[in-house]
Amino acid sequence: MTATRPTTDADRPALLGGTPVRSAGWPAWPPVNDAAVRAVTEAAEAGIWSAADGPMKTEFERAFASYHGARHGLGVCNGTIALEIALKSLGIGSGDEVIVPGYTFLATATSVLGVNALPVFADVDPEYACLDPDAVEAAITPRTKAIIPVHLAGHPADLDRLADLAVKHGLALIEDAAHAHGASWRGRRVGSFGIFGCWSFQASKNMTAGEGGMVVTSDDELAERAWSFHHCGRSRAGAWYDHGILGGNYRLTEFQSAILLAQLADLDEQLERRERSARVLDEGLARITGLTPLGRDPRCTTHGYHLYQFRYDPNAFGGLPRERFTAALNAEGIPASPGYGVPLDRQGVFAQRRFDQRATGFDPSYPATDYGRLHLPVTERFCAELVWIPQQVLLGSDADMADIVTAAEKVSAAADTLVEAT
Repeated sequence: MTATRPTTDADRPALLGGTPVRSAGWPAWPPVNDAAVRAVTEAAEAGIWSAADGPMKTEFERAFASYHGARHGLGVCNGTIALEIALKSLGIGSGDEVIVPGYTFLATATSVLGVNALPVFADVDPEYACLDPDAVEAAITPRTKAIIPVHLAGHPADLDRLADLAVKHGLALIEDAAHAHGASWRGRRVGSFGIFGCWSFQASKNMTAGEGGMVVTSDDELAERAWSFHHCGRSRAGAWYDHGILGGNYRLTEFQSAILLAQLADLDEQLERRERSARVLDEGLARITGLTPLGRDPRCTTHGYHLYQFRYDPNAFGGLPRERFTAALNAEGIPASPGYGVPLDRQGVFAQRRFDQRATGFDPSYPATDYGRLHLPVTERFCAELVWIPQQVLLGSDADMADIVTAAEKVSAAADTLVEAT
């Protein structure tokens, strides 16, 4: 780091009273536009606001599944339920193990607890922060029934090796694509490699209806089982008051489906814009000592970019803590956050064993589920180093991306002053 004392108000960090690099806003999210308003109005006027086979829901399910290369789609109430329905449809439950990454959102692992199975945390790879196939293979036991790779930030996990491992060991591959709407691996959309693909439409996601989720599969029998689970245990052939399995009301509404249909039409254009913005940031931020954009596997033909991620080295910034660095960026008008602060197994629900231990078959002496004390070195490093920029920022212009680089350069140049003021 080559730091200089700020000599003008423009040079002084905005966190310390200087003029911010940027005062303009960023693209709004969720996207409120004429298409969204027309879609909701059409759903309202149709008079069918929620139904398992409602016209908007059915059209969206077909369109989304087809876009991602699957035969069947099932719109559900959120991404967590999408994963639970996939697990239940496969008969995974008490005493079973499911391998998940240590660096992910809570729902990937709590969905496993939700069906009374046990998540086994495996480390992530050092280049892309996705589930490491070597760590997965080392974690497989006779109790393992499934692998849930997360396409973190929109970058696909190594679907070649993970699919091979699933076949080799007779395991189900369930893709958690909550961050990866439209992402592709070797030209094929994610979600179509596993027996199930699952998405979230929560408020921050690249497609959103405030809440919502999607399950896709190309297996006809599993599609019917999943449909039954999401519709109170009914079957398509049965009577209305005929509930053959323990399901729930997990249906996506007509309003949500209408909004999402309108957004699906814009997804390709938005994917291209985010890809372009990420290239600008990769080039600009890589020039700043101490900032390293995450890599991109050459087999990743489309990156979903739910997040733009880069590594932060405090030593290059005079010891400035990462949280102070992101605060300085925010003061300059750049939305940034530290991401996941601890490996997932250290969250209280796992580390304090706040789940039904008897139902899951949890054994406190079993090393694979020694939650809170697992050693996942790459995950731990990412928890300490990664910085996130949210997806809607990437919908901005090249000039907007240049502001991000300028702000990072400004913070770098004034790092000593920021350290002294800490």
